[in-house]
Amino acid sequence: MADRERRMTPPFGGVFVPSARVMNRDDMRRAIRRMAHEIIEKNQGLDEILLVGLQTGGVELAQNLARELEEIEGRAVDSGCLDVALHRDDIGLRPVVPEAVTNLPDQIDGKIVVLVDDVLFTGRTIRAALDAICHFGRPRSIQLAVMVDRGHRELPIRPDYVGKNLPTRIDELVDVTEEGVDLGVMRK
Repeated sequence: MADRERRMTPPFGGVFVPSARVMNRDDMRRAIRRMAHEIIEKNQGLDEILLVGLQTGGVELAQNLARELEEIEGRAVDSGCLDVALHRDDIGLRPVVPEAVTNLPDQIDGKIVVLVDDVLFTGRTIRAALDAICHFGRPRSIQLAVMVDRGHRELPIRPDYVGKNLPTRIDELVDVTEEGVDLGVMRK
């Protein structure tokens, strides 16, 4: 879970209390490797692929995925990062502060953009990312890779590549770090 979500999740300023580790470091490494193979297979290689990590949780995952793709295919894949804070539909409902700069290649027209995020929940962050990407150009297609799909969608969005499907209660939180994936709750 990104620090922004940690700060914004009621009780505000609470502490994430893990109740279960659902993926360890090795599980995540295997999931990233599997997703890399799926990306290569679905797109018949890496031609025209652009990995875009969503700030903040998806950036590290996108970097790991890019390294894995390069190891498998023997060549680097274009990548970048995207902050969707100002494209969200909840501006005014909660504080929105841009986390980091957006850094995309100059040309995304005709590319196959693979959006990468740590956790897919309601789908609203991905909707904002779709909106933001379209401001930079017209990709040939947009695909979605997430480490954890926890359900509870509010929008008709479905990932193309998933590390782990993890059904959760609405009050549970999922925290993805380099150490693994934890399920827990926020406590004051």
